[in-house]
Amino acid sequence: MKHFIQILVLCIGIPMGAGAQTFTQRLQKQPTAGQGSVTIHQSDSIDQLVNSTVLTVKGTTATTTAPTTPTTPKPATPSTTSKTSTTSTTSLTSPSTTVVPDTMPKMIRNGHKVVGYRVQAFAGGNSRKDRQKAEQVRNSIKSHYPNVPVYVHFYSPRWICRVGNYRTYEEAHQMLVSLRDLGFDQATIVKGKITVAY
Repeated sequence: MKHFIQILVLCIGIPMGAGAQTFTQRLQKQPTAGQGSVTIHQSDSIDQLVNSTVLTVKGTTATTTAPTTPTTPKPATPSTTSKTSTTSTTSLTSPSTTVVPDTMPKMIRNGHKVVGYRVQAFAGGNSRKDRQKAEQVRNSIKSHYPNVPVYVHFYSPRWICRVGNYRTYEEAHQMLVSLRDLGFDQATIVKGKITVAY
């Protein structure tokens, strides 16, 4: 009985949806006095994606595609094409969007928490800009030291970026000198809980 009701609802809903206007047809409707008009140029696959309707009835899904109006793509001028390709090339090679993959695991398996040292490379405020700055510092450090763990955390009220898990002050001091050579003049050594594998 449940299947019969589901099929009945689908059969009634599909013809009702087929007669309705599609999204692009509503945008391209004839303008009234004092309003502008919209012209859409897109491929058939995008038109089907935008104008298809998904009906869900208790676990079953049916996709209906509303009738589409044929769209003719506008030929691109050579100057527009060259500008677009130049823009996309520069956005892909921009150094600000470079993401360095984290090669170290986030958690050290069978790790023990002990008192040790880390080098704090950045300490900001609690804004989104400070979080982004902390992540930029992490990416910069990871590009120079890919095998050293770098942590970005929010310790109220600020975002911080800390480097390494050092048992002794001398080990942490070596990393501190390296980070200051990279330009992190505000880097300091902090004592706290670290995770070690042994």
